[in-house]
Amino acid sequence: MTVSLPLVTVLGFFAWGAVKFLGVRTWIVVLIALFGFWLSHTFMAPAIESGTRSGVDIVHGSHD
Repeated sequence: MTVSLPLVTVLGFFAWGAVKFLGVRTWIVVLIALFGFWLSHTFMAPAIESGTRSGVDIVHGSHD
């Protein structure tokens, strides 16, 4: 059985787990999320998108 989850959902679970179990402060998670949002509007966004897709393909084992 294959289950497909968006990457943002998986990252959300990691953030929730970090706050709940590792004692990471909520404001740090919010700050990192805002940094990612603002970073997505810079010239680095295409490189980040490409690197993320390549990493997911490697982990997923995609063979195109």
